[in-house]
Amino acid sequence: MKLLDLYINGFGKFHGKSIEFQDGLNVVYGKNEAGKSTLHTFIRGMLFGIERGRGRVSKNDLYTKYEPWENSADYQGRLRLESGGHTYRIERKFSKNNKEVHVIDETLGKEISPDKAFYDQVLCGLTETTYNNTISIGQLKSATDSAMVSELKNYIANLNTSGSMALNITRAAAFLKKQKKDLENQIVPEAARNYTTLLGEIRSIEQEIAAPEFENQLSAYRARQKDVNEQLAKKREEREELIQKIAKGRQILNSNQFDGEESIRAYLQKAEKVYEEYKSAKSASEKKSRTVLSVICFLLAALSAALSAAVFSGLLSLPLPSLQIGGLLLVPAAVFLFLGIFLQMRGKRYQKELELSAGLIREIFARHLGDSSISDDAMNALSERMEEFIRLNAALEKSETSMREQQEEIQALQEQSESCSTGIENQQRLQWELEKKLERLSFCRDQVAALQRVIDENDRLRDEITAIDLALETMTEVSTSIRSSFGLLLNKTASDLIAGITGGTYSSMSVDENLNIFMNTRTKLVPIEQVSSGTMDQIYLALRLAVARLMQGEQEPLPLIFDDSFVQYDDERLRTALSWLSRTYDGQCIIFTCHKRELQILNEEKIPYHQISI
Repeated sequence: MKLLDLYINGFGKFHGKSIEFQDGLNVVYGKNEAGKSTLHTFIRGMLFGIERGRGRVSKNDLYTKYEPWENSADYQGRLRLESGGHTYRIERKFSKNNKEVHVIDETLGKEISPDKAFYDQVLCGLTETTYNNTISIGQLKSATDSAMVSELKNYIANLNTSGSMALNITRAAAFLKKQKKDLENQIVPEAARNYTTLLGEIRSIEQEIAAPEFENQLSAYRARQKDVNEQLAKKREEREELIQKIAKGRQILNSNQFDGEESIRAYLQKAEKVYEEYKSAKSASEKKSRTVLSVICFLLAALSAALSAAVFSGLLSLPLPSLQIGGLLLVPAAVFLFLGIFLQMRGKRYQKELELSAGLIREIFARHLGDSSISDDAMNALSERMEEFIRLNAALEKSETSMREQQEEIQALQEQSESCSTGIENQQRLQWELEKKLERLSFCRDQVAALQRVIDENDRLRDEITAIDLALETMTEVSTSIRSSFGLLLNKTASDLIAGITGGTYSSMSVDENLNIFMNTRTKLVPIEQVSSGTMDQIYLALRLAVARLMQGEQEPLPLIFDDSFVQYDDERLRTALSWLSRTYDGQCIIFTCHKRELQILNEEKIPYHQISI
């Protein structure tokens, strides 16, 4: 693959920027802050895209860093490249709301799918990580020689044991062991026991709430209480009406001075007696014979007195002595006079009794009949009136009996209502208890569900721990295999490159069984710790080129992109490296630099190159 040209609509500081590349060596020269890193990142972004970070990370990620300085809507561009005899144009938009990618095969004149197969074809299967660690070559950026030694040794050890500069077997094993420990710490051993305990409690609560006592009878009790209260209200209303009726009847009896049947009958008997007395007095007072007899007695008394006076006066001469006869005549006169007075007084007494009984009976008739006329009809009417009072009293007594029965019924209904209230209170208490049990049941079920997730997570963690154990075992096996195959091949390839890139100063590189690295000269082995930083940069370059060559195999070479990779090189080393690259690498090379010495050396050595100034 080789890059042909690119056009930047908007990327960082560039807008409407076009750059063309040629075969062989391309030198992109620009001062600091000219935009070399922006172009380098643009090429990588066109090949692999740029994802925006999330959260606070997004403030400093590549997406934000290289957003267009003007008009962020133009965050896009295109890149043309040649691979396998075809020319392709990649058009990509980087905007977070529009990440369209189009690939046009200009050779065939059609658009093709920008899928993994396409990128595997043009990039020889490189991922973004392997791209960054192989053909995209930077300098060793460690600040000190000792740190550079550590980084270089780690890089070589990774390649030698895992076949990848991005994979450190030892570090990966340590990471996996830490992960295993972290996973083991995440396992909740008491989850299964708590799960079983909660299941037992759930079964117990379900059995409790299934008991008949927890059957909801609240509505039935309330309906029953409502019915009882309605009956109670009706009974009370009937009783109140009956009380008023009884009170009215009693008022009638009391107004007539009756307090029961006996008083009524006694009153009637008294009235009948008075009426009989009245009739007797009337009958006695109406007899004329007593008056006539009393008059006769008075006349006889007067006659006897007159005769006696006549005898005593001598007006009447009798054969007997006048005194004796006159005295004898006074006796009948006194007798007749007494009898006349007796008869007269008796007549007055009858009259007085008549007046008294007539007054009483008239008062009785007037009170109860409204008429004081005395007659048998009135007496009969009075008797009927008293019978009405007796019937009224009997009805009142019956009503009072009924009232007492109603009171008993009311009492019974009140007891039923109170019983319903008690039942409702019990039901409310039971429902409250049921709610608490249901709340506890819901809580337990939620806990069981949570614990089930924990148990599932425990199972998953144990599976991951098992996988980690398997991975560790596999990594050990793979590392051994790589060390005996890829590691040897890498050493050989890198050694060939080191000899050329160092101008023969070092003929090869070797790594012992303890991963100690040595540079070979004709006379001795030099530990990597004893070489200069410039030499370490050369070794680093040789290793990356070796990896790139091994990964590409027999496919067409990929372009090598150098981003200020020769900062640590002195002029002689840089001359050697550039000459070596121009002779040995058949593919395209793109060198980003802020120094003119690369251009000077290339001109001095008459090495053809294409200069791009930005």
